[in-house]
Amino acid sequence: MLKGINPLISPELLKILSEMGHGDEIVFGDSNFPAAALAQRLVRADGLSITGLLEAILPLFPLDYAVDYAAVSMEYRSSKEPVVWSQYKALIGNQPEGDKPFLTLSKPAFYARASKAYCVVATGESESFANLILRKGIVR
Repeated sequence: MLKGINPLISPELLKILSEMGHGDEIVFGDSNFPAAALAQRLVRADGLSITGLLEAILPLFPLDYAVDYAAVSMEYRSSKEPVVWSQYKALIGNQPEGDKPFLTLSKPAFYARASKAYCVVATGESESFANLILRKGIVR
């Protein structure tokens, strides 16, 4: 048992976060994301929202200072930005290096990038186009 670790972070996810090095990327896939098909390493977080997981991991996870973006999102296909994006931006924006814009990729480009990520977390996020990639920085 550990103190101070949010219970939404499973032992498997904590291990993955610890193993990741500078520049490694982690994908948080919504419930429609083909996580098992794309993942090199798959962590199941069924029933959990991406915002809940971000709240849990961001205190432990340094964002990369060496890139011009805070996170990578997937281009959406409606006239309205997904509601969760404003929540992501608020949560990430409170972190060191989180004040940068998001990089938005087309669906094929996002999938190609996700297939190269260190890990894919399959969540229960129900909002469409809620997928997100974070790039790990260094502990300063």
